[in-house]
Amino acid sequence: MSDLDDEYELAYFEEEGFHRLECSECGAHFWTRDGTRDTCGEPPCDTYGFIDDPGFAEEYTLAEMREAYLSFFEEHGHTRIDPYPVAANRWRDDVLLTQASIYDFQPLVTSGETPPPANPLTISQPCIRMQDIDNVGKTGRHTMAFEMMAHHAFNAREDVEGEYAYEGEVYWKDKTVEYCDTLLDELGADIEEVTYIEDPWVGGGNAGPAIEVIYKGLELATLVFMSMEQDEDGEYLLKDGNRYSKMDTYVVDTGYGLERWTWMSQGTPTVYEAIYPEMIDFLRENAGVEYSEDEEELVQAAARLSGNLDIDDVDDVEAARGDIADELGVDVDELRELVEPLEQIYAIADHCRTLAYMLGDGIVPSNVGTGYLVRMVLRRTKRLVDTVGVDAPLDELVDMQADRLNYENRDTIRDVVRTEVEKYRETLERGTRRVEQLAEEYAREGEPIPTDELVELYDSHGIQPDTVEEIAEEYEAGVDVPDDFYSVVARRHGQESDEDDESEDLAPDDFEDLPGTDRLYYEDQNRMEFEAVVLDVSEREDGYDVVLDQTMFYPEGGGQPADHGTLSTDDVTADVTDVQQVGDVIVHHADEDPGKGEFVRGQVDSRRRRQHMRHHTATHLVSHAARQILGDHIRQAGAQKSTDSARIDLKHYDSVSREQVEEIERLANEYVMQNVSVEQEWVDRNEAEAEYGFDIYQGGVPEGKQIRLIHAEEDTQACGGTHVSRTGDIGSIKMLGTERIQDGVIRFTYAAGDAAVEATQRTENALLEAAEILDVTPQDVPETAKRFFDEWKARGKRVDELKEELAAARAGGSGDGEEVEIDGTTAVIQRLDADMDELRATANALVEDGNIAVVGSGAEGAQFVVAVPDGVAVDAGDVVGELASRVGGGGGGPPDFAQGGGPDSEALEAALGDAPDILKQVRNA
Repeated sequence: MSDLDDEYELAYFEEEGFHRLECSECGAHFWTRDGTRDTCGEPPCDTYGFIDDPGFAEEYTLAEMREAYLSFFEEHGHTRIDPYPVAANRWRDDVLLTQASIYDFQPLVTSGETPPPANPLTISQPCIRMQDIDNVGKTGRHTMAFEMMAHHAFNAREDVEGEYAYEGEVYWKDKTVEYCDTLLDELGADIEEVTYIEDPWVGGGNAGPAIEVIYKGLELATLVFMSMEQDEDGEYLLKDGNRYSKMDTYVVDTGYGLERWTWMSQGTPTVYEAIYPEMIDFLRENAGVEYSEDEEELVQAAARLSGNLDIDDVDDVEAARGDIADELGVDVDELRELVEPLEQIYAIADHCRTLAYMLGDGIVPSNVGTGYLVRMVLRRTKRLVDTVGVDAPLDELVDMQADRLNYENRDTIRDVVRTEVEKYRETLERGTRRVEQLAEEYAREGEPIPTDELVELYDSHGIQPDTVEEIAEEYEAGVDVPDDFYSVVARRHGQESDEDDESEDLAPDDFEDLPGTDRLYYEDQNRMEFEAVVLDVSEREDGYDVVLDQTMFYPEGGGQPADHGTLSTDDVTADVTDVQQVGDVIVHHADEDPGKGEFVRGQVDSRRRRQHMRHHTATHLVSHAARQILGDHIRQAGAQKSTDSARIDLKHYDSVSREQVEEIERLANEYVMQNVSVEQEWVDRNEAEAEYGFDIYQGGVPEGKQIRLIHAEEDTQACGGTHVSRTGDIGSIKMLGTERIQDGVIRFTYAAGDAAVEATQRTENALLEAAEILDVTPQDVPETAKRFFDEWKARGKRVDELKEELAAARAGGSGDGEEVEIDGTTAVIQRLDADMDELRATANALVEDGNIAVVGSGAEGAQFVVAVPDGVAVDAGDVVGELASRVGGGGGGPPDFAQGGGPDSEALEAALGDAPDILKQVRNA
């Protein structure tokens, strides 16, 4: 019995004549109007009962069902709000992708720290669940990308009035179930067949009773009542083995799958025909997936049972497919051959919509965070397209979904996909050799290639498991591929943060009893002097931590370094060399103790502060200019400002040309010359997000109900840093360079104000010095340098040609080397005291004439090169190994060409003298 049994005894169930029953198959408790029912209704306890027999009175498209749902809840007092992006890390830093509508309101709203945008509200939120990737196409119902229609109510207990951002109860469990029941009834469902399964929810330290809504074998909704938090002394012991207690706030968290409701209304064989009908038809025709009348009938019969292929419910998907084949009376191989191409087409359609959502919302492919996840989906989709035989370009397929979703950045989406497909091709070429090495290694050991190796191959080279299987088969090596491989990969990266967390050296407990510091730098950012009272002083190994009642010193944060300066009394002048914020307290690190309770005068280093201000505002302008030049997908991955320069790391899928950098610099300076006002304002978080979207959080997500916005030109960002009053105060911005710091991230470095002038002067001085050395004008330096470089390359090429000619001449001579016969092939053993390049050239020349080459040099220690013509059974690597061991070293290489050596040059002659015997020994081995 669950500790939450009483939570399901709803007045609504009693009023409507529901019965609480136990499923005869799985043992779950459920509520139903049908007192004679034996099973809960959910697969595998039951099969789909609506295929070819829709469960609603009318057929709906996705758009029609979405509107019907939202309108229903609007009519019942809910406010409709716009959906959030699928990239949840745009407004929160603890997750990457939006997996449920409640993600939109975590953690600030659900904790009661900030109010919701409306209460109650309704929304249809696009979501992506990477953990479902291996089920897509197989079960008939799973989609990785989906819309979660939802209604939410945020409640607070009456005895905590005034402590949270919302008060009282809007509605709770009975009303939530009644809404669901009423909606189903209005759509024409047979509510006698609807079951409500008890399934307590736990996650992220919270919990509560939850109900799964099942109709005709399909889960249509989940009603979660988030009302508990983890507490070791809690009253409730739940299924995860932890104890929980009631929270002050309690939230109605519902999820209605738009795609499944649409599917229920149409009764198509799978959800995919209901939501992607045009794309499924296109893919089937393009790939030539056609069925006879009997085959079509078998496929539809299998679709009714496909819910039993859920990897979360079965240990072996192929064994479950065998059970389905047995029930249908067909051979499992015949069934697999029939349905797998269609399953792959379903997955392609779904994955293309997932890519459209992710790329449409500006996620840039990379090797970390959301960038890794979009790359994983893209590469898997490309592999599926190639496997099933679809010859349409992948960017065209993704664009079909982006068009249907009404994204305006479709050109960028297609460009990203094309770029990624080409990168994938190059990666595959590099990775194939590694697969061959692993296959050979594990075949020798008689072990299958394990899952960890597969994941590493996928991470490092993008090699899909089926490709590994194909290559491994050639080496008679097995491969251990789990049914949920892609889910394993997604979990490995699903909780990664796109940026490293900043470490905090100061312990919050040391300052928890102190009041928050009044931050004067927001009142007047140009003011550099102030007066304050010392509230606390803590001695450290390298100085003192000083807390004031108010300060003009800016603490390190948002990529802006801390202010420096002095704190003075009549007796002491302390140098401030660091400033940090701990909670609401600002801590000044100083070299002297100004005295607790003393009145101090603060002086901020004005040159340092003003350079930071210029660079911070310049960062906003450079970022804004980059978005205009490179595209709206540009988002910040990190930033750092200093007195001499600043940098911003921007997410971008391609390299940046010099012309684009010049355009960004030109546009940023145009903003400077317009000399517009740089304004700050404190606004309500919900208002800011509604007006400006989540792009305001370029530099991170601030806490609190009120956030500070900085408006510079047409750019608006939430920002806690200090800024100039007008863009003209920056002076100028000079781009210093760009570099790709990781895949998908470009670093732009630049200087502003005095630093820009100094940077320009350094560049000019370097140019003038080069002109003086070359004895030309500065304008002629590039052409002169190119001419010198071309001449140097030409001379180097001629030197190489002469070396080859010399090597060929030596190889053709008769008296410079010893010749021996090795099974009908002449071996030339020759000493040539030259560099390694010349040794290699001589060996190649000898091999071209059909000879085995053994060439040694004493120019730098003792060195050997051995080369063997095709078809000669002598291993060059073994020969080099034997020779090198005689001179105190080692070496090796492939059978046809190897090199090595050692430090003992005096032993070279003796080693070459042993070469004939070594060749014969290796030949006989």
